[in-house]
Amino acid sequence: MIIFLYGEDTYRSRQKLKELKNKFLRDIDPSGNSLNILDGENINLNKINEIIGASSLFSKKRMIIIERIFSSKSKTIFDELRDYLIKKEPSCFAEGADSVDKKNQENIIIFWDDIASEGMGKNKLFNFLNKQKYTQEFKKLSNTEIINWIKKEFQAKNGKIKQQAAVLLSSLVGSDLWQLNNEINKLINYKKAQCLLGDKVCEAEIEKEDVEEFIRGKFDENIFAFTDAISNRNKAQALDLFEKEIEAGVADSYLLHMIIRQFRILMQVRQALDQGATSRKITSYLRLHPFVVQKASTQVRSFSLQVLKKIFSRLVEIDKKIKTGQSDFKTELSLLITKI
Repeated sequence: MIIFLYGEDTYRSRQKLKELKNKFLRDIDPSGNSLNILDGENINLNKINEIIGASSLFSKKRMIIIERIFSSKSKTIFDELRDYLIKKEPSCFAEGADSVDKKNQENIIIFWDDIASEGMGKNKLFNFLNKQKYTQEFKKLSNTEIINWIKKEFQAKNGKIKQQAAVLLSSLVGSDLWQLNNEINKLINYKKAQCLLGDKVCEAEIEKEDVEEFIRGKFDENIFAFTDAISNRNKAQALDLFEKEIEAGVADSYLLHMIIRQFRILMQVRQALDQGATSRKITSYLRLHPFVVQKASTQVRSFSLQVLKKIFSRLVEIDKKIKTGQSDFKTELSLLITKI
């Protein structure tokens, strides 16, 4: 039996692989002596043949997991492996086969990979594996699918989250399910701790305010680093940080919202400092965290109030253009950074 699990969403594909592996260990081979995990990037056909052909005293079946075979530097492994699988057990592995005899069921071969299907059309091994009965591609989830996934994960972990909170969490973290899973665990533990410390009966349901308080901090740090680079006129670093935020999957709308928010704070702090206000008074008047005021006070030294107002006005214009479909976020903000 061949199973092919692949796609960019490695969290869900890894969860599926873990499920299959645990089932094999539970139902077939608790000792684990008939389970082999091979590094496809450095494997050769002789090693694969040795593992597949090996007999086991502990189990009639073997499970062989080959990871990232398509990262192999070998120019011949793909064609060789495809031909080998068809020749070795034709009734099981022939393209279009619907049934497997008892002998061929002895081996369960799982190919796991983090590749996307795009650009793999000419790879014979990929095409062969992709036509097998037990093949599943794990594409990145859409925004709506991520929100639904978040809610289901909370339920699976005996937690609850409100719709607005799930939307905000999705906007903050993006499409990285590994990170989302970590944040979900943290939020559940955070909320449970709050309930234990509180006097009233508490339902451990995550609200928007919980996400804002607990998750947004690290994104604020990223925005601080971004505005630090701008205030130091380090355009290359600013562009690099901007690109990393986009690559991390942070939603355009939220990233722009955070940048506008930060420049609004800089503008307010610059104005207050020009009027002779102390950091303590600024913190109290603007109701900001002392750390935020401290960082902003350092950053505004490189800006006059007039320049900050121009940047803020430009950001508002960009926001309007994007919402009306007149331009795209990445182009507009990149141009703004280069002109500062």
